[in-house]
Amino acid sequence: MKCVERRQFLLLAANVAALPMISQVASAQTYPSRPVRLLVGFAPGGGTDVMARLLQPALSERLGQQIVVENRPGAGTNIATEAVVDAIPDGYTLLAASLPNAGNATLYSDLKFNFIRDTTGVAGLALDPFVLQVTPSLPVKTIPELITYAKANPGKVNMGSGGIGSGNQLSGEMFKMMAGVDFVHVPYRGAGPAMVDLMGGQLQVMFNTMGASLQYVRAGKLRALGVATKTRQAALPEVPTVAEFVPGYEASFWTGIAGPKGMPLEIVDRLNKAVNASLEDPKVKARLAEWGATALAGSPADFAKFVSDETEKWGKVIRAANIKAE
Repeated sequence: MKCVERRQFLLLAANVAALPMISQVASAQTYPSRPVRLLVGFAPGGGTDVMARLLQPALSERLGQQIVVENRPGAGTNIATEAVVDAIPDGYTLLAASLPNAGNATLYSDLKFNFIRDTTGVAGLALDPFVLQVTPSLPVKTIPELITYAKANPGKVNMGSGGIGSGNQLSGEMFKMMAGVDFVHVPYRGAGPAMVDLMGGQLQVMFNTMGASLQYVRAGKLRALGVATKTRQAALPEVPTVAEFVPGYEASFWTGIAGPKGMPLEIVDRLNKAVNASLEDPKVKARLAEWGATALAGSPADFAKFVSDETEKWGKVIRAANIKAE
């Protein structure tokens, strides 16, 4: 009798233990059955926000549920990231990840999470290359001339950025180290105000994304000296790459999608395929081309490897330049 009771107990225990897995599989099969939140760690209008909203209609159509973009700016994307890290890993709370997530791992010493360990890489979205640009009043027209001018005028070349640890600053600091020059870093509360002062001549140089720079370069309000990609770009065909003068230099602002750690593989795969298909949408492709950006399509493993490489790359720059969080 006792053996029968023990077998019944063990069977019941096994069934109870299996319930979460059965529930998880069932949820994955019906995913998504309600709207999905996509958190953006910046205010509306920034590059990450614009990319999220560009993808929103195409991704909503392919998933059959509304993608709700929710802005949670603050602490260099850490507020939005922490909210996603703490969320239930059911695929209904996602993060519009970007370059700052890679840099913050080194920039902040008191984070409550480890981005690589505590998130699930879902898919890459886009690469928006940085452009080295100067105010038109600066008497330089090439990168070698800028390097010569900066060395001859120490402390007189101000470099703007969207803030401490921003992609603008990190790409600029990497250039300074690789080119052997010194610019005076002037952080702003956002890249937009810095661009205004660059055009006005209060700043002399800035690295900003091609998407944010094209209209001003084409209008002659800024002078582009180099694009931070391996090859020249069709959007600025006459502008050389930075690497032609500073070998090995490459920097782009990237965006992607991540979720909490422990998301079911079936849900990750469904999201990944939907994102990659959305990046092939004619409207999305046309807008990316208009911005000079390229799709960062690939598998979840591809995106996870990319984020790991970016974390290592920008961590080295932050440590070498001794950048401290605000």
